[in-house]
Amino acid sequence: MEDKFKNLRAEAEKEIRSAGSADSLEVLRVKYLGRKSFLSSFSGGMSKLDAAEKPIAGRLLNQAKQFISRLLEEEKSRLEEKEEGLDPTSPASKTDTGSIHPLTLVIKDICRVFERLGFEIQEGKETEDEWHNFQALNIPLDHPSRDAFDTFYLGLPASDKGRYLLRSHTSPSQIRLMQKRKPPLAFVVPGRVYRPDSVDASHSFMFHQIEGFAVGKDITFSHLKGALMYFAKELFSEKAEIRLRPHFFPFTEPSAEMDISCIICKGKGCSVCKHSGWLEILGCGMINPKVLKACNINPKSYQGFAFGMGVERIAMLKYGINDIRLFYENDVKFLNQFYEV
Repeated sequence: MEDKFKNLRAEAEKEIRSAGSADSLEVLRVKYLGRKSFLSSFSGGMSKLDAAEKPIAGRLLNQAKQFISRLLEEEKSRLEEKEEGLDPTSPASKTDTGSIHPLTLVIKDICRVFERLGFEIQEGKETEDEWHNFQALNIPLDHPSRDAFDTFYLGLPASDKGRYLLRSHTSPSQIRLMQKRKPPLAFVVPGRVYRPDSVDASHSFMFHQIEGFAVGKDITFSHLKGALMYFAKELFSEKAEIRLRPHFFPFTEPSAEMDISCIICKGKGCSVCKHSGWLEILGCGMINPKVLKACNINPKSYQGFAFGMGVERIAMLKYGINDIRLFYENDVKFLNQFYEV
């Protein structure tokens, strides 16, 4: 794999250095960085690689893209200076190219998977009220699970729906969409959420979630399992397996935690999966009838399922990152590892 990328870079450098015009450079840009290029095809096929090969392949891919992009910019500047009669030995201005944040890349990848299943993508409000964030989701004020979803309250006058707050999960968007639209429904809602957690390697007071739900007639737990199985195989690997463990969430019944077979050790057991062979990635279940009633949907006529996942958790597993704080420190060396043409 390394030899293939080494030869590609050498070939690209030779052709780009020999380009004599802007038109020739554009042809080479399409050849090496376009949609039909080797790099683009290789990027699209990375999901089929073994987990151990993905970090190496990703590094080689990013290095090749950055190397070729830099060559094209340098040659373009040289040709422009030549046409304008400028001194080619004078120092050139440095141009820094940006890259898409890894969390944005993961959100886009997850949304694409569910779009192929017919889900619509929506964004919700980060400022919510207590009714949408708690009560409508079967989390009353005195419910024990309320502590797990506690959040930051805003110093604004309360409305008839309670005090205003920063949403502690993306599930309030589920309530608003079910109130606004009639079944059948199928939505995925990505966005930031807030909880007063102490910051460490695996926790942050602000993070990202993706909420997904579907409502219609005769929807069963089997539909939920099928959708999540498809998601796991598309995002991680065709060899990925899933298991659902009984759990409790106030807004779903029955509820489950979903695990995938460890992508590091392929289910054999390692330090990452604590030698269990499984990694927990999301919670899910059938929408509680009380939640449907709160949205004026008759639970005798319609059923639905819902799931929610932390984007940082998925990104850390996908890219082999062991500290959530790296996503927010704006370290250019870290962020430049992630590149998308």
